[in-house]
Parts: sequence; C-alpha cells; structure tokens
Amino acid sequence: MLSTESPVLSSTPSVLDVGVTGGVVRGIREGAILAWRGIPYAAPPVGDRRFRAPQPIAPWPGVRDASHYGDVAPQPYRGQFKGASPRVRASEDCLTVNVLSPAVPHRRRLAMPVMVFIHGGGYSTGSAQDFPGQGEGFVNSGRVVYVSFNYRLGALGYLDFSRYSTPVRPIENNLGLRDQVAALEWVRANIRSFGGNPNNVTVFGESAGGNAIITLMATPAARGLFARAIAQSPPSNAAYTSELTDEWAEHFVSVLRAQTAFSPSSINELLATAELGALTRAALALQVRTPDAHPGTFCLAPVIDGTFLPEHPLEAFRSGRAHRVPLIIGTNDREGAIFRGRANVLPRSPWRIQALFDHAPGDTHTAMRAVYPGLPIRRAAADFGGDYAFWYPSIIVAGLHSRYAPVHFYRFDIAPRLMHLLGLDATHGIEMYALFDQVDSPFARTMTALGGREPFTRAGERMRRHWLHFACTGVVESNWPRYTESDRLTLIIDVIDRVEADPRGDRRRVWQQFLPGL
Repeated sequence: MLSTESPVLSSTPSVLDVGVTGGVVRGIREGAILAWRGIPYAAPPVGDRRFRAPQPIAPWPGVRDASHYGDVAPQPYRGQFKGASPRVRASEDCLTVNVLSPAVPHRRRLAMPVMVFIHGGGYSTGSAQDFPGQGEGFVNSGRVVYVSFNYRLGALGYLDFSRYSTPVRPIENNLGLRDQVAALEWVRANIRSFGGNPNNVTVFGESAGGNAIITLMATPAARGLFARAIAQSPPSNAAYTSELTDEWAEHFVSVLRAQTAFSPSSINELLATAELGALTRAALALQVRTPDAHPGTFCLAPVIDGTFLPEHPLEAFRSGRAHRVPLIIGTNDREGAIFRGRANVLPRSPWRIQALFDHAPGDTHTAMRAVYPGLPIRRAAADFGGDYAFWYPSIIVAGLHSRYAPVHFYRFDIAPRLMHLLGLDATHGIEMYALFDQVDSPFARTMTALGGREPFTRAGERMRRHWLHFACTGVVESNWPRYTESDRLTLIIDVIDRVEADPRGDRRRVWQQFLPGL
C-alpha cells in the first residue's frame, strides 16, 4: 500500500528523481522507457475521508519510491481482462497515478504530448495495470508521455449515498468521477516534470473508461484539463437521475445491514464503519439485481446531481455545452456477444428485451424485429443488447458533437478465427489486445491459436498510429474523414481498413424511432 507513511529512499540525486505535488519521487529505467508508478494524486480516501471528494496530498519527507504500482481499488473480481494478476493488492488507499516517458524523446527540446488512459471494468473492476506493459507501445514511439491511474470503484466510487450525509460526517457523490478530475488536475500541475505538455493532453478510455471520457466532456470541473478525447466502446447513456440512484442506495443499504453483525446508530455510521468485504458484496448483489429490476441500466454509474454533473451528458452534447474538443469515438462489431453468464448486464434476455419494447412506441416493434431477425434468440439478442448499450448512444454522441467540434467515428471489425468460431467475433474489449500490443499475452495467444494473429497485430499497429497522430497533431490522418450527421463516414478497422457511409443505417433509423427520447 502506498500512503504518506510509505518508505522513502535516500536523498542521493538521480535523473529519475522528479519533484511533484507532495515531494520528490524516484522512478526506474526499463529499457527505452522511464517509469514512475504509484504516485499519490490525492490523499488516501480512508477513515474520515471515505465517501468524501478527493483531498489534497500531505507532503512526504525525502525521496519516495515510485518503482511499483499502487494498490488497486477494492473489487469483487480482480482485473477486467484475462491476464490481469489476481495477486495485486487492493485497498481503499488506491488514488495513485503512473507515468511512462521515453528515455530518448523524439524531439528533445519540446514538451511532449500527453496521453491519459482511463481504464474500464464497469466501474466495478479493473485497474491501471490490467495489461502488463500497458502504454509502452505508445511511449516507445518517443513521441508521447503516457499516464494511467486508479480511481475509486463500486460502492466507494459510484453509488450515491449523499442522502445519508450529516454535518458531522459529510458524504459526497460522483466520487470516481471526482477522482478522475483530480488525476487530470495532477497531470496539469506536474506533467512538465516528466517531459509532458500540460496544454496538450489527450484523454482516452474504453468501456467504463469510455463512459468516463463522455462524462468528463460534460463535467464543468474538467474544462481545460484536456485538449482532445478518444472514447472506445462507451456506454454513453449511462448516467442517471438522483431519484433512481437513491433507490439503488436504499437497496444497497438494506443488503449491507443484513451482512453486518452489529447495529450502528445510523445509516451514515453503517457506511462509515462497514468492512470493505461487506461493501463489495453488497455492491455485487445490487449489480446482479439491477439489470432485471431496471433493464438497460448500470447501477454503478455517474449521477446527475445538478452541481458536479449538472445535466445528462447527452443533453450537454445536444446543447453544445459539452467541452468542444476534437473527439474520436467508436465501437466494436459485436459489442454484446461477450456478455454472458455473470457478465450479462445487457438487455439481451427475453424478459429484459420485452421490458424495453414495452416502453417503446408500438409502431416500432415490427421494424426493430426486422433489423434483428430472430429476436430474442441468442445472436440477435446479443446484437440488440450491445447496440442498445454501446453503439447507438455513441452514434448519438458523435452526431450531436459534430455540430460543434471535429468528430471521427470508427468500428473495430477484425477478430481472430477462434473468436468467430466461438460466436464472439469482434466483441467488447477485444481491440484492447491489439491497441496495447498484447498479442503475446497468454489469453491473446489462445485467441489467435487457430489463425489471424498477423492481421490482428497489424490492425492494432494502425489503430495505435491513428491514436498517436491524433494526440500529437490534434487531427487524424487524411484518409479518415470527419463524421457528420449528413454522411456519417466511419472508418472500419478490418484486415483491410475502409470507410463506409452510415454503416448499419437501417438499424440506426429504427433505433431513432424506438428510443425517441435519446
């Protein structure tokens, strides 16, 4: 665990000793990369700081060891992706940032562009170290500084308990989102010390991290903290009113009470004193219940509180109040295919699909079943649920934002042969193995065992080149046209990349009628 009491090293000067908010940190050299890890960007949110907005860092004496990752946020399952180590320590003291910088920058005398990655995992799992060597493919170009960080997850970060706040023990909401803003503020204040340019920051993230990107673009406190954004497979519509989040908080508390041996005097005290394991189990119980109680929702998500997040992000995009920065946004070919068993949070069961139909205009039902033939059989249901959660809301964001700023849309279609045989195809999260050059990881080796390794690797290289070009220049390469509501030009990343106008436009037009309020 890294905290203000962590051991410090000797004060002997080193080229890897860097002054940051709180003191001096010492990194390590790993080949052509300089690495600093586990640097606190806010005070540990423990004790009286549980369920509080991130607080300033207390200074530490001497030189702090920054050679290892900090603890990950408490979570029910360790790591979003196959290959993430289950042995990584978890604790509430998890607000740390990691920086990778090229040992020999491409242009020595200029501050480098900065790429800040926000991990996914449904706001309940995952960390900045889900992939070994994450970010090294970007830094090895010599062109950018790469930053990743942990933020609070689950009940500690994404349930709204502010209704139980008291003057003695205040409780704030949107804590994971506030952590993300605090991490970006740390980048702005400190990244020059690592060779980065605080005025040239690109934020990018996948899945819940993609939702974080969309939400940050609608968060007033994040204004000016980044110059451009990339949202990969974001559930862009996942932000909810306090009426709904209050219901989730109430159910969570009832589950937590049942797991607690003693009887605290108030709910506030119960939340403040509950053991981490009890908080995690209660959150998991709520997650299991929510998709059937409220089909199409994710209980661990930002809350529209009227202040920190004053309006639904889609409304901010519609009105032009979202930060008008260039945006890359996109999804994978078949997002919903992977959501099976305990991971099935999407509306892809017959009951959940019918619940959505019950709330849609009756004259749209036939058309919706026509574009998803066989609904609710397995493949059609997976595509319906994935499009509902990821693709269609992303189309909405892209169209709205294109009225005010440059937007480029992509779809990741390539998948190794085994993924097709399993019926998963290019499903949710698969592009991460290509983008982060993880084709040698155990899971990726299995995934490519029956063929398709080289085309998949090359697609990742092209994708990484696009991301780097965008981060370094502020624009995409000339062969990727802008997305507008009139033509909806989309880059299809496949064995051979291509550009299509309004791909799956028949589905899009039906969704417009099926969800007229989106």
